[in-house]
Amino acid sequence: MTIQLPDSKGGLRSYEPRPEPLAVTPGSPFTSRTVFSAAHVVADPYADVSPDSPAAVDWDATLAFRRHLWSHGLGVAEAMDTAQRGMGLDWAGAAELIRRSAAEAKAVGGRIACGVGTDQITAGSLVEVRTAYEEQLALVEESGAQAILMASRALAAAANGPEDYLEVYGHLLRQASEPVILHWLGPMFDPALDGYWGSSDLDAATDTFLDVIAAHPDKVEGIKVSLLDAQREIDIRRRLPQGVRCYTGDDFNYPELIAGDEQGFSHALLGIFDPLGPLAAEAVRVLDTGDVAGFRALLDPTVELSRHLFQTPTRFYKTGVVLLAWLAGRQSHFTMVGGLQSARSLPHLARAYELADGLGLFPDPKLAQERMKNLLALYGVTQ
Repeated sequence: MTIQLPDSKGGLRSYEPRPEPLAVTPGSPFTSRTVFSAAHVVADPYADVSPDSPAAVDWDATLAFRRHLWSHGLGVAEAMDTAQRGMGLDWAGAAELIRRSAAEAKAVGGRIACGVGTDQITAGSLVEVRTAYEEQLALVEESGAQAILMASRALAAAANGPEDYLEVYGHLLRQASEPVILHWLGPMFDPALDGYWGSSDLDAATDTFLDVIAAHPDKVEGIKVSLLDAQREIDIRRRLPQGVRCYTGDDFNYPELIAGDEQGFSHALLGIFDPLGPLAAEAVRVLDTGDVAGFRALLDPTVELSRHLFQTPTRFYKTGVVLLAWLAGRQSHFTMVGGLQSARSLPHLARAYELADGLGLFPDPKLAQERMKNLLALYGVTQ
């Protein structure tokens, strides 16, 4: 059986889907790396909402997807960029997501860390930014989840220089009850974060970022670096205080960064591990045995798919992530909060299907093929 897929030149080409999925099964907990998947939310397709409405979430399907990730040994990074935080999911929706997911994690014994930001305000003074952070930090800590201090659009707008970042983050770290993960999200993921840490010069910004950590090493469990720059992440990793982990957020170069070198390695907190969950877990278990070559053999072929999903404009990668969840049978529809399912072109989605199928990511390849045909038919592509 073949399927006709559109190409980038306006034509169609025949593709023969893979007959069998990659054989992976849940296994033992990881021993060599800590690995989080940033998870997407499942929209309620029956809700009568507009793109500007508060997010209508299918809570049962959303939590079921998290149980899927936990079953493979992955931690869940909740209410992050992958969950459309600030791109369809507002603070009220994120707060409910945090409460529900944290309770579910407690019930099943899953690891969870949740995003702390300032998205209940769009702008404000440094005091208002700090207050917004404090409100979200309190909710995450009350839920029993680990806190991830995310980059703030409001702070980027209010800060006049590095000293403002040092003051705000220093205050938050002093009052955090448990060590947190600091997240540096680059402007390719959110243009409003350009110049974060007080400078558009990445060397200067890196110095400020490391100054925050050096002043409070007992309150920083780890950092997540999402700059899509492998060498910069390695350089930062080598400058971290003893005991502070680096979690790669580099969806272009994650195999080499997780594998590491003679001077260290990165753990992982990745959006691409949403669709790659079972395969990524299998690869990390191979790495646990010391088989770096086997780990790379499993994970290196996935980079082409990841680079495709995260291509410019990178912030729309969530559309491909949700498409693959639908094709894999993890949810019943291809609808996203904010109507973001329309953010990528049909040729882009078709190529995502082809690459994911080639990796064996679909537990039922026939279901994936039929669903892809249905999507193509909506666009007028006949088979």
